[in-house]
Amino acid sequence: MGSGFLSRGFRGRPRDPEEAARLPPGQYLTRDFPVLSAGPTPRSATARWDFVVAGAAEPTRRWTWDEFRALPSETITVDIHCVTKWSKLDTVWEGVSVDTLLDGVETSAQHLVAHCDGGYTTNVPLADVTGGKAWVAFAYGGEPLDPEHGGPARLLVPHLYFWKSAKWVRGLELVDPDRPGFWESLGYHNYGDPWREQRYAGD
Repeated sequence: MGSGFLSRGFRGRPRDPEEAARLPPGQYLTRDFPVLSAGPTPRSATARWDFVVAGAAEPTRRWTWDEFRALPSETITVDIHCVTKWSKLDTVWEGVSVDTLLDGVETSAQHLVAHCDGGYTTNVPLADVTGGKAWVAFAYGGEPLDPEHGGPARLLVPHLYFWKSAKWVRGLELVDPDRPGFWESLGYHNYGDPWREQRYAGD
């Protein structure tokens, strides 16, 4: 096999034992940040952007872009793992914690569905986006998030496969019972734990 077969970002097996310990089964490391999308890239002007928390939520919440950016934000350094088997270590994001967005919201729901521009949805247990586990990110590597990577804002749930970190996110709908999202309805695993290789239904 010639070297041209491999992309320039492919690194294969990590040589560093610490890196190897951070790599879930079946994954390889990349220096690149591959762009994978189910459809065309939405390009939302921030002047028309808003974000909503709704569904089984009391009260419902809505922020304009300026109001959202005025919320307390955090810088987060995390490893990310795509279901297509690439992993990228020590990625640096800035975003608003989902805990902040849900602060003061009363709900009996145990799940949520993230809604995005372009009609994409994905479902996540509420317990997996609270307690400091998830953010709505608006910056990557110190720069505003590019549309190709989900800008102006995307969900960031780094402990699950990266399709759960929905691009172009515009709202969180609190639901009970659980409701599968786009890829989950097409045969992807409903939860998506990379350490258990939960790529597809039945894994």
